[in-house]
Order: sequence, then structure tokens, then C-alpha cells
Amino acid sequence: ACSVPVSEIIAVEETDVQGKHHSSGKWQKMEKPYAFTVHCVKRARRHRWKWAQVTFWCPEEQLCHLWLQTLQEMLEKLTSRPKHLLVFINPFGGKGQGKRIYERKVAPLFTLASITTDIIIVCVGGDGMFSEVLHGLIGRTQRSAGVDQNHPRAVLVPSSLRIGIIPAGSTDCVCYSTVGTSDAETSALHIVVGDSLAMDVSSVHRNSTLLRYSVSLLGYGFYGDIIKDSEKKRWLGLARYDFSGLKTFLSHHCYEGTVSFLPAQHTVGSPRDGKPCRAGCFVCRQSRQQLEDEQKKALYGLEAAEDVEEWQVVCGKFLAINATNMSCACRRSPRGLSPAAHLGDGSSDLILIRKCSRFNFLRFLIRHTNQQDQFDFTFVEVYRVKKFQFTSKHVEDEDSDLKDGGKKRFGHICSSHPSCCCAVSSSSWNCDGEVLHSPAIEVRVHCQLVRLFARGIEETVKPDSHS
Repeated sequence: ACSVPVSEIIAVEETDVQGKHHSSGKWQKMEKPYAFTVHCVKRARRHRWKWAQVTFWCPEEQLCHLWLQTLQEMLEKLTSRPKHLLVFINPFGGKGQGKRIYERKVAPLFTLASITTDIIIVCVGGDGMFSEVLHGLIGRTQRSAGVDQNHPRAVLVPSSLRIGIIPAGSTDCVCYSTVGTSDAETSALHIVVGDSLAMDVSSVHRNSTLLRYSVSLLGYGFYGDIIKDSEKKRWLGLARYDFSGLKTFLSHHCYEGTVSFLPAQHTVGSPRDGKPCRAGCFVCRQSRQQLEDEQKKALYGLEAAEDVEEWQVVCGKFLAINATNMSCACRRSPRGLSPAAHLGDGSSDLILIRKCSRFNFLRFLIRHTNQQDQFDFTFVEVYRVKKFQFTSKHVEDEDSDLKDGGKKRFGHICSSHPSCCCAVSSSSWNCDGEVLHSPAIEVRVHCQLVRLFARGIEETVKPDSHS
């Protein structure tokens, strides 16, 4: 016996029983058995979904057709399901298997569910491919709405379209953090059943110019150096990340600068509360509601929250500065850079790793692969923020409008620290796998700006059993 919600039924179809004999003696006694097959979702281990089929037999043709008609009418009422798809396939990125994965694992499911390719967006590739599709969708939405993306305080308009991701990259961080696995069949099934998940997006500006959008990791220092060095070694394939990671770790550069951030007072969680984001997340729903209440106050003429709340300033020498909109989990780091980060609470977890010894930094990195608290070090600070600015100490004054604005706003910029002893004066930013060379940026989180075909990571349950 099995139980399947209607929302997780892919399709139903009449089954041709001519020439087929059921092993049960009961069905062999039927003169003209009739049957229909239900294609549905079956849960497997480690958050994976599988395509399952269950065949129902009955002795009467009229009864069989009645069940078929009833189930098909119920499926037609599920308006959240996609009817048309526009598929983008990256044949070269990641493992270079995007086309093969789509044809073998995804296309048959879309054909079964009667989804044609026309409107809804699906990208087959890695995080880089998803980022390109995301930028195109957000950019077009803002242009259609007349919103100036270059204005750091512009209120961006969410898109009505959802994005589907079929993982075929090297890391697949977005899929792992939103679904719980980087399995292509699982992601395709989430698209077929029409799941929807709202996700935060951060905008990155400098001097009133939009640089990029970020949905996963924005990293300066360690992760910025890795991505910058790996770009020069693309001929190594996926091994370039391991090589550049080891080289960057041994170099052990630290960078001096000032981080100014606005704490996310509207959220109901914290980066160290041990409560990860899951399907139907209460924190995301509650934080979204509180953020909307703040926006209503500003709409009625009250002061904007970010003008009332107190900004905080942190100065010093840092090995890494990371901002994560999600846990950034992947196969190598199942819990991610910030295990309790939430997908749609309108905030980002800002992680500051101050200068320390190589041994201590190695201890910090190792904790990303196990169950220990990676923030439990004296040289690590983590904050939940909705906006932050960073200015490198070595940025020239004439190119640093952010620093000038910071002096006026905060009254001081830390200058009590001696010059950095490192040979390298500034690093680059790793923005979802792309290199940003601007050492002075302004980042703002936009709550639930885009929607994916996903439902969040479900709590672990025992796999279904069919008998």
C-alpha cells in the first residue's frame, strides 16, 4: 500500500493490459481486466526524489475510466504547475554533461507531464549558469517596472516567473541549499509538481553603480583569492579549485579594512541558534511579515528603519569576509558556511575571520565538513545583517565615495591599526563564483526577490515503501 498527495502526482494514464498477465491468481480470473497507472513522487534517502509508477487494476471499464477522469480533473486544478518551459543548457560548464543529463533524466519527465518548452525558465548547469539567468530575469523585471538598478536604495520588484534549476555543475550550491541534494531527477520532479520557494537576493553596488547580484556567497580574502587564481587555471578542470585553495591557504594573506553593517532587527533567529532553514520555514515567514510592517511604516511617512537603527563598525585585519544568503551547503560541506542561514528572511549572515595562525584557520576550515560549530573561535565573528559596506584600507580616497559617506555617517573610520604586514594590499570578491575587483562595495539584501521551483529542504523521513 502507498499514500501519495495529489500535488505529488506527475500524471495518470490508461494502461494497455493486452498480453500482460498479473501474477496474482485473482487477476487471472478476470476475463477483461482494465488498469491505469499513476506516475508519482517517491522519496528516497538523502532528500532525493524518484519517479515511481503504481498500476491499479479493476474488472470494469467504466470504473477505470471514472478514476482516470477524476484524477485528471484534480491535476488540472493544480494551477501552480508549469505549462510551458524555456530551457537554457550550459554544455561546457561544470562537468560538461548538461545536455546529456537533460536528455536522459529530465526530458522524459517533462514529456510525461505534458510540459512544452516556451515560457517558464529552466537552466541546466551549475551555479554560474543560474546566476546568468537570474541577472537576466531581475534586470528585465526592473526595466519593465521603471526601477533604476544602479540606485543602492532602490526597492526592487519581484518577478512573477519562477526559475527551475537542473544541477549539472561542479558545486551546485543553490540546489543543495534549496532542495537538499544535487540530484537532477529530484530537481526535475520539483519543477513538474510546481513547487515554489521565495529566495533573498543581495545587490552589490559601488559609487551608485550596480556591480552584480548575489544569492549564495559573497566572499573577500580567502574565497576571493581562490576564485581569482582558479580563473587563470581553467585548463586544469575541476582540479583548479583544489590547487588554488591549497595555494591560497599556504599564502595566508590577510587584508585590512572597515566593515560597516546594519543588523537585521526584523529577523526572529540568529546565525548560531542551530535552527536550519527547512520547508515551510517559520523564521522566513515571520521575518517577511515583520519586514513588510517596517516598509508600511516608511510608506506612511515615518522614518525608514535603516535611518533609525544604529549601524555598527568593525575594523581590523581579516583573512576572510563572507556574506551568505543561504547555508551554501554542497557535497564537500553538507552543513555549509552558515548552517542556520535562511533562504527568505531578508537578511545575510556576515562572517568575519580575523587574522590568526595557519593552524587555527585550518581548524576553522575543517569544521565546515563536520558537525562542530565553526563559529566557536575567538577570531571568528558572525552577524545577521540586512545591509553592509566594506572599504579596504588601501583604497584611494578619490575612488572611495563609500568611505567618505561612512565618515559622515559613523563619525569615524578606524585608524588605530598599523599598516598590514602582508605583501598584497587588497583582495577580490567572490560573487557566486564570479570575480569582482572592487575592494569597496555596498551590499543590500532584497527579501524574497526571486522564486525557484523548490520547496526547501524537507525534514528527514523514512523512504516510502510500495507493496
